[in-house]
Amino acid sequence: MEGQAKAPAAGTVLNALANGTGSAFAIDEYTTATVELADIDGVTGTISGVEDGDTRLVERCVELVTERFGDGRGGTVETESEVPMASGLKSSSAAANATVMATLDALDCTDEISHEDAARIGVTAARDVGVTVTGAFDDASASMLGGLTITDNRNDELLARETPNWDVLVWTPPEQAFSADADVGRCEMIAPIADLVADLALDGRYRQAMTVNGLAFCAALGFPAEPMVEAMAYTDGVSLSGTGPSFTAVGNREALSELRDQWDQREGRTWLTHTQTEGTTTDV
Repeated sequence: MEGQAKAPAAGTVLNALANGTGSAFAIDEYTTATVELADIDGVTGTISGVEDGDTRLVERCVELVTERFGDGRGGTVETESEVPMASGLKSSSAAANATVMATLDALDCTDEISHEDAARIGVTAARDVGVTVTGAFDDASASMLGGLTITDNRNDELLARETPNWDVLVWTPPEQAFSADADVGRCEMIAPIADLVADLALDGRYRQAMTVNGLAFCAALGFPAEPMVEAMAYTDGVSLSGTGPSFTAVGNREALSELRDQWDQREGRTWLTHTQTEGTTTDV
């Protein structure tokens, strides 16, 4: 019994650490999961190209799906990703979503659950293994459903979804930043700004929302705001993504190509991509 699925990465409009409301948008970079189920005890996970990687999340995703839709059988799960880990681009949510859908595919029961509820399985797994503070339903829903979502992460509730057509520029520095290590107390101190960002997002002013979010969270989490200031000459939509260290800017390709010349001077990887509106799929 084998299944496969791929899930997109995502960028941030509003980080949910401050007030529990989050917003993210899917981008055209993917994590793929392959799941093989068998009549054995336990689940073993591997990450392609990574030795001794933390596979607890994807293993827990398989366990939760088989407990609910199968007979608790074990197996293996392997993930392969275009998305750099611990970069703020929702690699954990993408891995969880891909694994959940690949397991459902292996069980031949993808039609027995909505994509929204499938994302909640991954969120539960993330909480179980401690890789997230908020549960990251904003990130998970954007990756699973595609497009841009706004969520109440305290209740895992989807508040809104849109499908913006944006080109996206991403700069990822070489360092890593793990979401579970973020200083939640400092983030909660900027809750009034996060409330403003939530209002902007719910009003459909996504670019302004993400820019305000980025400036606030750079200050709260100690990241430099210079990449954002550089971007503002080319676009009104730019933010620190997640808890960093990546930055994402949205707009039209011509303007972002000019910004890329600026960001390319920084150490790390810079690339152009696009918003993704289809979400997680078993059509791999």
